[in-house]
Amino acid sequence: MNLSGVLFFPVTPFGADGALAGDVLAEHLRLGLEHQPGGVFVACGTGEFSALSEAEHAEAVRIATETVNGRVPVLAGAGGPIGTALAQARAAGDAGADGLLLMPPYLASGPHEGYTAYVAAVAEVLPTIIYQRGSVVLEPDQAVELARLPGVVGIKDGVGDIDRMQRIVLAVREEQPDFLFFNGLPTAELTMPAYRGIGVELYSSAVFCFAPEIAVAYLNGDEHLIKEFYAPLVRLRAKVPGYAVSLVKAGVRHRGLDVGGVRPPLVDPSPEHVEELVRLIKSGLTLVEG
Repeated sequence: MNLSGVLFFPVTPFGADGALAGDVLAEHLRLGLEHQPGGVFVACGTGEFSALSEAEHAEAVRIATETVNGRVPVLAGAGGPIGTALAQARAAGDAGADGLLLMPPYLASGPHEGYTAYVAAVAEVLPTIIYQRGSVVLEPDQAVELARLPGVVGIKDGVGDIDRMQRIVLAVREEQPDFLFFNGLPTAELTMPAYRGIGVELYSSAVFCFAPEIAVAYLNGDEHLIKEFYAPLVRLRAKVPGYAVSLVKAGVRHRGLDVGGVRPPLVDPSPEHVEELVRLIKSGLTLVEG
């Protein structure tokens, strides 16, 4: 799978009635595509994957594939109970998605053989990137075993253990030099210098949702954004659980697209935190625009 550059994880817009706002999602995608992302990951973490019904998930993926129209790969979130994950995977395939980002299964846990079977079943449907986070924390030998499964094409890391990831990257790439790895930590740009040091160049960019100009400037080597924009943004994000998603939605709203608020258990940012975010966006745009 050919993924490169900034990876776009769109939010999922909701209307005043609380329902999925499909026309707004299509516009959100069109605006992002103007800045040439290397891939679109719809109905994933930033897209409030866990808050969507199966019907809403399928509709979001359909809108994404139709809007993107083959310009870049489209991957959909899948996960949770095995039946749900398989239903989401099949719906994504029917909608024309190119692959999946596989979230961890919830609540139930078992030995690594059970997780391997879980991944294998989903990866039979569409090419699959495993999301390492939460209950899924891999040892290098487990990563190698998963990478050998037909249909498994990559690992997204949301744990941030650089020592572990270095050992995983070395072990997997010894067999599969082209296997995909990418940094999936919230506000991944802040930690990209460390990930690049272990050979991981891809990353997801939540900032791309609301300030693609800043995200693209960082990709092109504007490293002073780390100190002046990304580090303060991470400090703001850390103030309240769930701000990794709700701040992004607030940023999109500030830039002029009404994507609604977040669904429980997430909460929308307080007015003072929105004001802080607005100041950061203004400062970041000033930096990149000179």
